[in-house]
Amino acid sequence: MHTLEPYYAWRNHYIASEDPKSPFFDREYSEFEYSTKIYNYFIHPQWDTIQSPTLFCKILFVDYEERFAILEFIGEWNDCLYNDIMQLKREVIDVLQAEGIHRFILIGENVLNFHFGDDCYYDEWFDEITDDDGWIALLNFREHVIADMQTIDLDSYFVLGGELNELSWRTLSPAHLYERIDNCVSQRLGFIG
Repeated sequence: MHTLEPYYAWRNHYIASEDPKSPFFDREYSEFEYSTKIYNYFIHPQWDTIQSPTLFCKILFVDYEERFAILEFIGEWNDCLYNDIMQLKREVIDVLQAEGIHRFILIGENVLNFHFGDDCYYDEWFDEITDDDGWIALLNFREHVIADMQTIDLDSYFVLGGELNELSWRTLSPAHLYERIDNCVSQRLGFIG
């Protein structure tokens, strides 16, 4: 797992540690010191903590004018033991929402498992953004993770599956990725974003 770095090709567009509005502003990273672990496995030092021992993220891009954010994740999404959704909501999402962000693209290729706890933070997040035509899109999550989320109806809070599970997002600029996801979400939800 230590070789899985957050996507870095968009650093010429955005760096969370240099953004005063980011929850990760002024963070310093080591390229050589591996000190953070998920269970017994070291992870790359560029991942950011959300105060969970099993789930880490990286804000890849934020556009305050268009009001969207793209986040990448690694680890195990464990609401049952560590209430990861609460940690994510309080440590990252609330900060971004306070700056006007209401559309979220969550990239989950490196999320290995999902364990359900309760849905109150998903419900809170969904309620806060839908008044403003906001949405949360899950991009490239593993099939078994999506199936586990669907089993307990979390898919009612997210736009997921279909094209969103097969998108080659690394070939796109952040703006083009957002446009593609926004078009997909708009078609599914029946509104123009």
